[in-house]
Amino acid sequence: QSRLVESGGGLVQPGGSLRLSCVASGFSLDHYAIGWFRQAPGKEREGVSSINSRGGSINYADSVKGRFTISRDNAKNTAYLQMNSLKPEDTAVYYCAAGLSGPAAIGPVGWDPSWYDYWGQGTQVAVSS
Repeated sequence: QSRLVESGGGLVQPGGSLRLSCVASGFSLDHYAIGWFRQAPGKEREGVSSINSRGGSINYADSVKGRFTISRDNAKNTAYLQMNSLKPEDTAVYYCAAGLSGPAAIGPVGWDPSWYDYWGQGTQVAVSS
């Protein structure tokens, strides 16, 4: 069974950090771009960051630029989202997604949730004092 599993969420104070992990099982991430999305209560799911299959092309939403870092380790079949300087407005359920892709940059399609083939179940991130 092919699936993605996120972990690393939790409750953190403003200014704190969390590192989310996304582990794939049942398939190899080698040919998949990864996207991180989040959904806050009462809001639509929004793209946070994406990385192409080789890791050489990365995109960030303006709201997280300079604070979040996406990365991947294909040998471990895992992707990561390092989140620093967290703000209360970062509170949301965070999801990772994998979309079948070649080695080139994925461009704007990486912001479209419908493009992705696999989704994790989500991990809750709460930023509060």
